[in-house]
Amino acid sequence: MSILKELQWRGLIKQITNEERLLKAEKNHSAVYCGFDPTADSLHVGHLMMIIMLKRFSDFGFKAIALVGGGTGMIGDPSFKSDERQLQTNEQLLKNFNSIEKQLKSIIKGVEFKNNKDWLGKFSMIDFLREVGKDFNISYLLNKESIATRISTGLSFTEFSYTMLQAYDFYHLYINDDCKVQLGGSDQWGNLTSGTDYISSKVGSDKTEAVGVTIPLLLKADGTKFGKTSSGAIWLDENKTSVYNFYQFWLNQTDEDSQNFIKFLTFYNENEIKKLIETHRNEPKNRHVQKALAESLTNFVHGQEKLDQAKLLTEGFFKGSIFDLDKSLIELAIKSMNSIEVKKNESLADSLIKVKAVQSKRELREFIASKAISYNNVVLVKEDLLIADINPIFENKIIIKKGKKSYFVLTII
Repeated sequence: MSILKELQWRGLIKQITNEERLLKAEKNHSAVYCGFDPTADSLHVGHLMMIIMLKRFSDFGFKAIALVGGGTGMIGDPSFKSDERQLQTNEQLLKNFNSIEKQLKSIIKGVEFKNNKDWLGKFSMIDFLREVGKDFNISYLLNKESIATRISTGLSFTEFSYTMLQAYDFYHLYINDDCKVQLGGSDQWGNLTSGTDYISSKVGSDKTEAVGVTIPLLLKADGTKFGKTSSGAIWLDENKTSVYNFYQFWLNQTDEDSQNFIKFLTFYNENEIKKLIETHRNEPKNRHVQKALAESLTNFVHGQEKLDQAKLLTEGFFKGSIFDLDKSLIELAIKSMNSIEVKKNESLADSLIKVKAVQSKRELREFIASKAISYNNVVLVKEDLLIADINPIFENKIIIKKGKKSYFVLTII
């Protein structure tokens, strides 16, 4: 099977500039790249589609290149944003760049990393305008959807120039790294075609082998944006989103969403996915597809050892045996719980309301009456306890359990 057929059955091609060139690039084991701008110190699950796309191309014999935009990150992509990005300091960009490069290296083995600041940073303004700017017609740029949609609301020349910078990135990699394919989300189509058109203008329309491929935006079945929860983004950095919460995020997807995501985001083949979906339909309560999705992605991002820990924590949380886990796992569990800081002279009741374990003292009394709330594995029997009356665990922690599987942490300061 070719990479083209692989992407087609998975529904992973939104637009492609030239299918024949893609197949030729595969035959010649050319390079493929996609870019990640260092706008934060971690990538999130919204980036997983592109990370996994690089791995797919690598598995089909392409040389995969991850371009972390140390240069373009200083500008900001205007694509369909309602206002200008806030420019980051050089220090913050460097911190983000180093964090993302380290993160990607831990996830994808055998991928080459590039920083476009290495070549964009060498241009003077005059040089860039002479060597690159002269090849871009203003009317051509104004027809780019990402630019046209911003003209009425305001667009600085800084962001207006972004598509030229990205086009030059593709040209630089095309000439120096035999990179024939650029990948991007569907909102990047204008930038990708700027690159293929620019390369065509430089090497000749009859000689160019450049191809751009966009993938669909990852949306939920209801059309809402994927990767956001009530508590915020789901990060790939375990210090920002715990491995347990990452695992649970995938485990809690709906049947419809999980059946789409397992095609988009895992390496199960077509027959394996059909069997998983069929098994799931016969035993929906066992959530076979969600479990396969959660295990595959947690292993891909965090590794088998962290996946095993997440599964043990899941068993501990949902079977009520968290205090039977070893100390290191309980410490990991604590990182996954809603937590607040409290003082010794505070009442436990007020602290439980503050951490949102209960809504009111009246509700707390109902939980106490039904013996449904505990602290450090001790059933709570009265509401007038002070934090000082409770012996903490792990030096300064109080673990609250409400019902069968809701946990909270009070950290004594």
